[in-house]
Amino acid sequence: MGKTKDQLQGTLDLLVLRILRSAGEQLHGYTIADRIHELSEDVLRVEEGSLYPALHRMDAAGWIRSQWGVSDNNRRARYYAITNAGQRHLQTLERDWARHVKAVSRVIKHA
Repeated sequence: MGKTKDQLQGTLDLLVLRILRSAGEQLHGYTIADRIHELSEDVLRVEEGSLYPALHRMDAAGWIRSQWGVSDNNRRARYYAITNAGQRHLQTLERDWARHVKAVSRVIKHA
């Protein structure tokens, strides 16, 4: 299980890209984290220390794009949107996640 860090990053990437794709608009980091928490029915909480490095990494990879704007409370905030490359990467992540879930389910069912 040497891929633990990669798998955790991949899971966070999957969640963030999925939120951005479903939003259809640019979102700032707080909103992304809040939507993950809300949609997971309070099970998943993404901390700033994990989210912002992931957003910077995904921006550098070209999966998202970012730009500065003004938030609802009139503060400067960085907004993120998924790119075409991010859409393609999301498809790969979703396919890999589905395969992973099926494998874990098989082990649980048959062990």
